[in-house]
Amino acid sequence: MAVPRYPVRDKTVLITGAARGIGAESARQLAARGARLSLVGLEQEELTRRATECGPNALAFEADVTDPDALERAVEATTERFGGIDVVIANAGIAPAGPVSLMEPEAFERCVEVNLLGVWRTIRACLPELERGHGYLLVIASLAAALPAAEMAAYSATKAGVEAFARALRMEVHHLGIDVGIGYFSWIDTEMVTGADRSPAGAVLRGHLKGPLARTYPVSRAGEAVATGVERRVRSVVVPGWLRYILVARELLKPVTELDVRRIASEAEAATARTIEREGVGAATGPVGAGGAADTRARDGRDPDRTPA
Repeated sequence: MAVPRYPVRDKTVLITGAARGIGAESARQLAARGARLSLVGLEQEELTRRATECGPNALAFEADVTDPDALERAVEATTERFGGIDVVIANAGIAPAGPVSLMEPEAFERCVEVNLLGVWRTIRACLPELERGHGYLLVIASLAAALPAAEMAAYSATKAGVEAFARALRMEVHHLGIDVGIGYFSWIDTEMVTGADRSPAGAVLRGHLKGPLARTYPVSRAGEAVATGVERRVRSVVVPGWLRYILVARELLKPVTELDVRRIASEAEAATARTIEREGVGAATGPVGAGGAADTRARDGRDPDRTPA
């Protein structure tokens, strides 16, 4: 194994969306390597559990990434405790599923607010600290940034935006000694993915996938890749590794993907329409998984049972 150029022991890592999924697993793996952690996100009880799992050098801050004031408070408290922030992992995100024609407008716009503007607000709050320490920033995008999928227009659009934002920012901050990486993941075994599988559109989409694109990968693999990527200050973290070929060949693969997905789009739309009729538009197209339910509660206090858990 290559020697890390940026050992994380005693470095402070701030992670958004740290209560569950890739954020939580990255925190565990970084803690095992000696990092000090600031875990930021919704669900204070879950965040506190993650901080306890990570040991005495982990703090938990409940903050919605769409709230600049809450982010500033988390950053200030982190720097007060640890003296600065060396690494930021902008991971928080939600995923509504369903066709654009049937999706609840609030769900689509909230996805943009969290996944794209939330990343911008996180980075804006943390950039002064990263500049002081010539730190490292990892922005979590997705395979969907390279290969947008039907029934995931909001998620695909925001992840493509996050990728473009990070690539532009990389050029802007290089002279400040800040390195910027982008995370690309296929289906990872998180509550977001299992929630998407239970949604009407997601069930149809995933049911038609074949080969490597149909496989779900363990979250431990994603967390390890993130931790190793931070230690090497890489330009891209990719799980599974074969996605690198897709990133290179994305323009050639897009027409093939479109042709394949067109065959199932009407089926997915019909499944979503049936669920809307039975359970309402929120249950059919709202943000999926436990994290999506937490975001719905944070947004407007509505009953989390209206979205698939």
